[in-house]
Amino acid sequence: MIFSKILFFFLIIVCGMFYILYLWDFAFVLFIIMLALPVVMFIELFITKRMMTVDFSFPESVTVKNEDFPVQLCLENRSIFPVGKAEAHIEYYNIFNNQINTFELQFPIQAKNSQKVTFKLNSKYCGVIKIKSAYISIFDPLKIFRMKVGRNIVSQITVMPEGYDVSGDVFPVTRVNEESLIFSENRPGDDPSEVFDLRDYIPGDKLNRIHWKLSSKNQDFIVKEYSLPVDVPCLLFLDLRCYEDSDYTLPVYDTLIETLVSLSRLLIANERLHTIVYFSAKQREFVAKDIDGIESLSGAIQEMLLSLMDNLYCESPDDYLKEHSGISLSSFTFITSQENDDTLRMIDEQVDADIKNAFIVCRSSTDAESEPAQHGSVNVEKVLIGKIISSIKEIEL
Repeated sequence: MIFSKILFFFLIIVCGMFYILYLWDFAFVLFIIMLALPVVMFIELFITKRMMTVDFSFPESVTVKNEDFPVQLCLENRSIFPVGKAEAHIEYYNIFNNQINTFELQFPIQAKNSQKVTFKLNSKYCGVIKIKSAYISIFDPLKIFRMKVGRNIVSQITVMPEGYDVSGDVFPVTRVNEESLIFSENRPGDDPSEVFDLRDYIPGDKLNRIHWKLSSKNQDFIVKEYSLPVDVPCLLFLDLRCYEDSDYTLPVYDTLIETLVSLSRLLIANERLHTIVYFSAKQREFVAKDIDGIESLSGAIQEMLLSLMDNLYCESPDDYLKEHSGISLSSFTFITSQENDDTLRMIDEQVDADIKNAFIVCRSSTDAESEPAQHGSVNVEKVLIGKIISSIKEIEL
């Protein structure tokens, strides 16, 4: 662009000298044209800038890790002037990390037209990818002037975490919600409001479970098996506090969320309805989401990711534990990235649950291999970042 300006300025000087040396009408007209061209180019570019809009769009609002996803830079030029060259300066980053990546795109823009420039990105970690058009430079046909449009246009896409099949046991609970309207499809129970199955009488069965009407039509007694309520209080608490700001922040958050997803999937596979709790920075309060299947889990995780702010602000988990002290649960699982003795002691003393677990995400194998401290009834396990399957073995929920 500087070369174009120097060249055009040199041509103006040449035309001026030509007009001085030769008093022809052609020399005068040529000199006037050379003087007028920059003005015309500037006006044309200014009009184009005023009549251009820029935005981002995504074919899908959600994507998955380690897969390319398309991003469309949408431009609408309502003027009659085309742009032969445009340069888009694009920035993007994951909200779990303050590292900004940049790149440039070059393309023409047609007159009286809407067009989309598609490019692809990829994320190794889950989270929310924010994509920003820092600015788009447009040039006049002679590349004398440059103007910027589409400043600070921001959009975002959610990158969902993966879930892993971790090994563990989900024990039958001793605490049953008798008012539950949701029952197991695979295991019988003692709730007489719902019949699970009918079977032949076995010596020792209670007489009040005999189905007399069906038994009268058969030679053998038919016994009713009652259903098992599965709406049992079971809670997964995710501590989203940022305890350090480093290159490990992004993989630590990724492992935190994928640990939650993996444990939730284990509970879903065992028909255990449960609740996940996290701090919503947008609502500025702890939010509880009931999970009864993969679809509700996916929706809750997406909503959780979108609730986070760039500063990763999060209240202390101690605030939630104090407010809900004494709540009766079948199991309580705490997922965090810092082993805080005070918090673990509070879980031991104030949470009323048959099973209490704490999973500590560690950034190095040395920390993960160190012997976890046992805090009373709380079973403490270490999870190495990116190594969920090998770290979580034979857990009890």
